Amino acid sequence: MATEIKCPNCGHEFEPTDSIREEVQRELRSKMTDWQKQQQQKFDLLLMEEKKKTQQETEEFIRKSIASDFENKLKLLEQTNKDNEEKLRDSRKKELDFLQKMQDLKVKEEELELSVQRKLQDERNRITEEIKKQEEHKNAEKENEYQLRDDQKKLAEEMKRKAEQGSMQLQGEVQELLLEDLLKQSFPYDTIEEVGKGVKGADCILIVRNQFGQECGKIIFESKRTKDFSEQWIEKLKADMRSQSADVAVIVTQAMPKDLDRFGKKDGVWICNFTEVKVLTQILRESILKVAQIQVAQENAGDKMKMLYSYLTSNEFGEQWKAIREGFMSMKLSIQRERDAMEKLWKQREKQLEKVLLNAAHIRGSIEGIAGNDVDIHLLEDDNPEHDE
Repeated sequence: MATEIKCPNCGHEFEPTDSIREEVQRELRSKMTDWQKQQQQKFDLLLMEEKKKTQQETEEFIRKSIASDFENKLKLLEQTNKDNEEKLRDSRKKELDFLQKMQDLKVKEEELELSVQRKLQDERNRITEEIKKQEEHKNAEKENEYQLRDDQKKLAEEMKRKAEQGSMQLQGEVQELLLEDLLKQSFPYDTIEEVGKGVKGADCILIVRNQFGQECGKIIFESKRTKDFSEQWIEKLKADMRSQSADVAVIVTQAMPKDLDRFGKKDGVWICNFTEVKVLTQILRESILKVAQIQVAQENAGDKMKMLYSYLTSNEFGEQWKAIREGFMSMKLSIQRERDAMEKLWKQREKQLEKVLLNAAHIRGSIEGIAGNDVDIHLLEDDNPEHDE
């Protein structure tokens, strides 16, 4: 049966024609199309909001990761800078101490030079005054002028020679005192002995002692302050070394031999200048102490071996070794337990890291599926260029 349509105005019922049916269908299609467009716009709007929200969450996650890495690197850099500053302070302190010691030595040398110059000036003044008195005496006697001039010339030359000789001798004595003072300050546990006046050449002897105060050897010193080095000093000091039963001989001289530009050994005798004597003495002392230690170790070797064998086979040694072994085994078990716990913790962290990386990969895939290549987000790649090398 055909469907009839009733007119809302007149109430007349009639069967709809094809044209009316097509018009109604077009109207319904139009409304359906408009509704679909509205729904599509709502869906697109929701999709854009979800995309924006996902992008914000991703950027926040990246910012937090970068901030955490930056904070760790900053702490490591601060610690490194702190360690470098401490090392730099220690280095500067050592350099300052060294410079201070060099300055003190320079001041002592200047004071010594000033003292020598003052004594030389006093000696010159005394000699000059004496020459004046002698000249006045000669003039008062009214002797022959030529003879007087000749005598005065000879006297002046003789006095000049004596003054120069006395000056060199005075400087040598001052250096001897300074050498003894340097040895006493540098090696307070050793003993400094002056060589008797009957011994020519040698000035003092350093008796080397170990930490127990036992005598281990002797170093004999001779101080020279002249313009030229004499080879005869070596033989004289070697004779003094034998007579005093010394182990090592050292000549401290201002003028070095032609074949030595710094401290060295020549014909069995060590030669150095005043600035090198402290370092050279330290080296010689260490050698003497080591030789003495070896000699003591070799004494009564048989008795010591018996005592050592008795100790190694005694119950005391066995109990001590047992205690050491038990402590070692306890430490080994403790280390193994710590290693097992750390490996378990590492496995857990590795699983957590894999989970984080997997979620990050899913997020990146979702973002790239929505935005394509418009958003460049590196979640898994290492951006550090050092690793790329």
